[in-house]
Amino acid sequence: MRIRPLVISGLAVTLSIASLASPKVLAQTAVPAPNAAPESKAPTAPKVPTAQGAWEFGPFANGGFGDGNRSSFKFFDVGVHAGKVLTKPWGPGLMNGQFEYAAELVPFWQSYTPAAHLENVSYVQNGVTHFTQVPVSGGTYTGVSITPIILRWNFKGTKKVVPFVQGAGGLIWTNHKYPPDYMVPKGVPGRTSVFNFTPQFGIGFHYFVRPKGSITFGANAVHISSASLGDRNPGVNASVQFQVGYTWWR
Repeated sequence: MRIRPLVISGLAVTLSIASLASPKVLAQTAVPAPNAAPESKAPTAPKVPTAQGAWEFGPFANGGFGDGNRSSFKFFDVGVHAGKVLTKPWGPGLMNGQFEYAAELVPFWQSYTPAAHLENVSYVQNGVTHFTQVPVSGGTYTGVSITPIILRWNFKGTKKVVPFVQGAGGLIWTNHKYPPDYMVPKGVPGRTSVFNFTPQFGIGFHYFVRPKGSITFGANAVHISSASLGDRNPGVNASVQFQVGYTWWR
């Protein structure tokens, strides 16, 4: 019977000390409920293939034709393309997009021109206009091309289609002086050049068939000129070339 008062007294002391404890301390030492649900994190948006820093590369083929006085010229080439998206999406409304820098290497380039033939020309001598025929070279010209500067703007587009617009500049080397011009005696310097520059402007779009794979379609207006590296610079003032290729995004 003597033990009971002691136990009750000890319990009273314990409750008294607990009541003096700070509510903040009690809250920190509280044991969470066993059935409490863990905190949920907001889902992160998936990274799109064209995000800043993304690389894209793949093979392509071009085919097209000349315009104006070069409408009888045809073109075909195959090569590889590589580029990198350098910026985050930027710009108002429909212009919203990202800047990309790219380059292309074409190890096989061909231009198909009319076979060698006689061409009517005119010249003025002593104030009199004369007409004559001169032999002009022609046939198939083969070479290689590089386009080290492609400045491309990828528009926002959709999950499936990403359109783009671009400006570019490159260089072509051909196995014979291009474009075909007046034939000259053997050993005499020709009139045009084996080197030609290719300033160009184009549009196109990527059609995504996989999360990181797209078929690329494009159309380019290409000017071919030697910048007077030869005695004459007839050039190809305008040609239209269509491109199709496959692109991997990393």
